[in-house]
Amino acid sequence: MKNCSSRIELDKAVQKLLEIKDSDIRISILDQAFAAVDKGVHIGGCFSAVVPMVTMYYGGYMNIDVENPTKPGQDMFVLSKGHSVALMASIYADLGYFNKALLSGSRSVESILNGHPGPLLPGVHISTGPLGQGIAVAQGFALIGKESPNFDVYCMAGDGELQEGIFWEPVMYSAYKGLDNLCLVVDRNYGQLDNVERLVMDIGDVGLKFESFGWRVIDVDGTAYRAVMEAFDEFKYGERDGRPTVIICHTTKGNGGFSNVMNMHKITLEEAVYKTEKALQLERRERRVREFAGILNCLPEEEKAWLQEMGRNMNYTFEFRDGVLAGVVWTEPVCKVKKAPVRDKKVKYNPDELPRIDPQKKYAASKIIEDVMKVFAKDTKVVAIDSDLSSTSGLGPGIIPVDQSRALNAGIAEANMMNLAEAFAVMGYNVWNSTFCPFFDWKVMRRIAVGQQERMEVIAEKDGWLSEGHGLDITFLATAANLDTQVNGATHMGNDDLMVFDEIAQLKIIDVSCPQQLLGIMKWIAEGNKGLVYLRIMRAASGVIYGPDFTFEYGKGYVVRINPEDKVVVISSGRGVHEALGAAQLLENENVGVTVVDMPSVDEDMLMDIYNSGKLMIFAEQNNGYIYKKFREIAFRRAKTIEPGRIVAVNTTGINGEKHFIHSGTYQELADKYGLSSRKLKDFILKIVNTK
Repeated sequence: MKNCSSRIELDKAVQKLLEIKDSDIRISILDQAFAAVDKGVHIGGCFSAVVPMVTMYYGGYMNIDVENPTKPGQDMFVLSKGHSVALMASIYADLGYFNKALLSGSRSVESILNGHPGPLLPGVHISTGPLGQGIAVAQGFALIGKESPNFDVYCMAGDGELQEGIFWEPVMYSAYKGLDNLCLVVDRNYGQLDNVERLVMDIGDVGLKFESFGWRVIDVDGTAYRAVMEAFDEFKYGERDGRPTVIICHTTKGNGGFSNVMNMHKITLEEAVYKTEKALQLERRERRVREFAGILNCLPEEEKAWLQEMGRNMNYTFEFRDGVLAGVVWTEPVCKVKKAPVRDKKVKYNPDELPRIDPQKKYAASKIIEDVMKVFAKDTKVVAIDSDLSSTSGLGPGIIPVDQSRALNAGIAEANMMNLAEAFAVMGYNVWNSTFCPFFDWKVMRRIAVGQQERMEVIAEKDGWLSEGHGLDITFLATAANLDTQVNGATHMGNDDLMVFDEIAQLKIIDVSCPQQLLGIMKWIAEGNKGLVYLRIMRAASGVIYGPDFTFEYGKGYVVRINPEDKVVVISSGRGVHEALGAAQLLENENVGVTVVDMPSVDEDMLMDIYNSGKLMIFAEQNNGYIYKKFREIAFRRAKTIEPGRIVAVNTTGINGEKHFIHSGTYQELADKYGLSSRKLKDFILKIVNTK
């Protein structure tokens, strides 16, 4: 049994060893900054966060498997303050997630080390940078970690980040869900980009805010290893009482730096400053080694051996001369990360249990989704997350009877809902995420898509750390599409959503026209590895267009009515297809042949084939003209000159094509107003044909 004095000295030795690592990490950050393409990183926020980050990773608090970063059951970390990527990268290189050589030349187009972190870096599970979103994904990981196998989740945020409204959605939800396996570290350095925090937006008493949400609050001196270690001890080994933990680390921007420029948000590191700062950091390291040696040399042999083992785990070798410690030498680690095993993303279900569609009936999309989800949800990898709208999507009613724990309601917090979806997708779940078309958060969608792109790039690389099945499978189920929202008006109606989300890479856009088609699309999604899917569904019941053998292919259009004598081809999607079919039926009495094409996803070749046929193309869409816009882009890309009068657009922008929002009204009123009802389409087409 160690006596009290021995215990105290051992603790001091541990602290000093962490301080040596502190010096090495700061030097690594400096080297990164000077070797970066712009000779700079967000150095102030990196330096202020070194103490808690070094403590967390080297103090024995995290259960991680560097060789297998995707292995279930290990602790997770999310750097919500993505500006501090240089700090994370320095630690990850030291741990062996990747070779230290990758730290050189960061922020260049050739480097996988970008200005903010993402899955291009081995061991990094999500892209962060837009402030306030990292904690939302971390709480998703924590939700998963509450189940078997259990694990803890750590997240680091900056205090400026607390100005984001999106930040407080997961704070509230985490407490509500009792996520006592979640530890948030706030780098309370009182600074941000433009100025000190209180001169931009004084966030007041941070601890009191978290307490009011039901969190356990630990306030510590974020510059002192002993204090920070005690805080992590309380989280890791203290009583778990259903409250998430926040450790507020009070520090200063650039803490631990010698030059005044270290306290800035981002700098271009001049050579003279770099050399001086590095030399001073090296001097401090030597001093810390001497102080460590002074403690170590007086300890019993068994404690020396224990510290040596701790040192080896930190890539240190202790050099002794005549039995006295003379140096702590860092050894560059080899890359330990192995390629992740392939994931089977296919949803396992019995096709015989899927609903049968009666072609003589009408079905609400939500009813089809509910019935299909009752079948899909038997596979435990299927998860649904709504924002208090499960009755309109059908997701909750479908999954709850099977497993209520996999039917989450994020409350009226759409951004948090989407971030939760990403967390589950990262862990290999097939995720369904639903709200109204206009309520999906563009900023969150874009950040998720950035992470998906990086994942797909890594998967495509022969030596990448991710493999097949490690992409994100998230279906953003968008209700209130087309004119179905009716009297709710513009704020709730999806007429411009396709234009907004079309600019986001990695997002597959699909607009559903028929219950049978919806069933086919859901089966297609269940095949796995479909990525990010923005799936628009109709709210009101609709008739059946397709037969039971319908098979969905992304990027394919479908001819749903053909007339050998046609003069006109009407192209639409969603509810618009039904109106186009009705118009074609009416035009038969006028001896005008019309072919109707349903294009749930854009079919480039079909569009050009139709144009090359010489027929009149009418894009009749219950939105601002998404397919019409895509056609023009395709024609331009293929150097095709569009003949005036051959292409006609009828959509919710109105006759002159000006952008505006839709007023409230019944479906029929709106369809008539914009010329999109069967009768109005018939009259319009007849007028054009007769004019020609």
